[in-house]
Amino acid sequence: MVIRAGLNRQTIVIAAAEIADRDGLEQVTLAAVASVLGVRKPSLYNHIDGLPKLRGLLAIWGTLELQSAIGEAAIGKAREDAIRAIAIAYRNFALKRPGLYRAIVSSPDRNNEELQAAINRLMTVIRKVLEPYDLTESAATHAVRGLRSIMHGFVSLEASGWFAVPLDREESYRLLIDTFIRGLGV
Repeated sequence: MVIRAGLNRQTIVIAAAEIADRDGLEQVTLAAVASVLGVRKPSLYNHIDGLPKLRGLLAIWGTLELQSAIGEAAIGKAREDAIRAIAIAYRNFALKRPGLYRAIVSSPDRNNEELQAAINRLMTVIRKVLEPYDLTESAATHAVRGLRSIMHGFVSLEASGWFAVPLDREESYRLLIDTFIRGLGV
């Protein structure tokens, strides 16, 4: 069995993410990935165990990329500035990487330990941004859930074309995040 030089799990995931962002997550197939990489489909099986595994790897990679984006946005910021920064980074990620974002939220296997570790890293960033508010453990969990729901809800509706009224979407998003911040008791 000959393995093509440069072909590995990471190059396969990156190619799949490019297809997802360009054409939609539904268009990610092993045949499409093989075509983009210039290999035959059976060559992919040396590195991944089929399409469900590839979709899981996309979810893991996407979650880590999102975690990195919001983590970098929060550096050097505190309290409401940090919340606004991660909210903007979250939305920008979803807008720039629509297929990869969809892979994150439609993950095929929530019992995957590698995916759970990536999700925990993402949640840690959000939780750390909320630490200065001295929330109880349960209040912090509610706040993390609330902020994630706000960010995900907005970007999902936006991606689906639900904001047709000619009003500035950035302002809507900013007002929504500011309302959340006010709810923390700032």
